Amino acid sequence: MAQEESRCGFIAVIGPPNVGKSTLINALVGDKVAIVSHKAQTTRSPLRGIAIAGSAQLVFIDTPGIFAPRRRLDRAMVASAWAGVQDADIAACMLDAQHGLDEVTTNVLARLRQVERSKILVINKIDRVRKPSLLQLAATANKPAQFAATFMISALTGDGVADLKAWLAAHVPAGPWHYPEDQVTDAPLRQLAAEITREQLYSRLHQELPYQATVETDQWQELRDGSIRIEQTIYLERESQRKIVLGKAGSTIKAIGSQARSAIAKMSEAPVHLFLFVKVREGWSDDPERYRAMGLEFPKE
Repeated sequence: MAQEESRCGFIAVIGPPNVGKSTLINALVGDKVAIVSHKAQTTRSPLRGIAIAGSAQLVFIDTPGIFAPRRRLDRAMVASAWAGVQDADIAACMLDAQHGLDEVTTNVLARLRQVERSKILVINKIDRVRKPSLLQLAATANKPAQFAATFMISALTGDGVADLKAWLAAHVPAGPWHYPEDQVTDAPLRQLAAEITREQLYSRLHQELPYQATVETDQWQELRDGSIRIEQTIYLERESQRKIVLGKAGSTIKAIGSQARSAIAKMSEAPVHLFLFVKVREGWSDDPERYRAMGLEFPKE
């Protein structure tokens, strides 16, 4: 029996904030590679998750949610999302079935019409909407963007995800794989560790903390006993936010550290000693160096 021709392609998952892009990529990869939060705009820069489907290697680009930018950081994130589309073989536009076509989504669809790449529509959270509404949403969304295919899924339950993965495997370009078979992301462990801590930060302080808070891994030291010593700094923009993150007698930061340490240890498959520091860096969202650290282009205006 002849061996199947190998395929490999990049798929940019694009759409408004909180439609489930990171949840879908984690489901497709079969491992946690992207930060998941109920807080909007938590994905900052494109992060790649890598999946295998038969003879095909699928490289998913988890892009920041597209929204109407107000700040410099907003503009950088939106520009990064569209740059991810330009680098991809296939653009997967993801919509929330519950929210339908609001102004932001309509603008995304209009801009996608100008993208000269294979495009598919992925409608998520179908378990929360009646079928007639789904069919109407699919028909309306297909008019401006001319999608090659439409998929209705639930990224959380996995419904429809296998069909989506199979279609992508059949439609990415023929060619050699870009990554080893057992690799699930191209992000360095230091970056993933920072993302894990940031996820726990938002999970614990969803309402109280602005999304501009960021985490940087300052030190990653592999010790002789096989464990890892990690030092991270949580950067905030105002002094008033420090008390929120620390909590009474340090209770909140301890809880964040405990959850993050457990998740990082699972990811790195080694015991972890995690030390968190909280600093106020006023105006960090206007500092070009911080953008470079996040893999974003610094908007000049």
